[in-house]
Amino acid sequence: MTLEERKNVNTNLIQNIVLENREKLSVSGVLDVLSFDDQIVIMDTELGMLTVKGENIRINKLSIDTSEVIVEGNINNLTYSEDNNESKGGILSKIFK
Repeated sequence: MTLEERKNVNTNLIQNIVLENREKLSVSGVLDVLSFDDQIVIMDTELGMLTVKGENIRINKLSIDTSEVIVEGNINNLTYSEDNNESKGGILSKIFK
């Protein structure tokens, strides 16, 4: 995504990500949790796909009403990817190989 495309992204979308001591992650604006296990959580958010990687990861809270997810464990990596059909299939196909 180019800088100009990022400027054109809808600024009405607000997403908060709070990481406390690399052990507790709070994410707002979550549309769906696509996949999770004790090492990876993949969620569809209002601003794209968010992948959380680490060890002993667990979803402590999942609220559909507030679109909030709380993930706890040893968090090592947070990665956004583009929100399009190709990236969704690509991520999921890599996980389920």
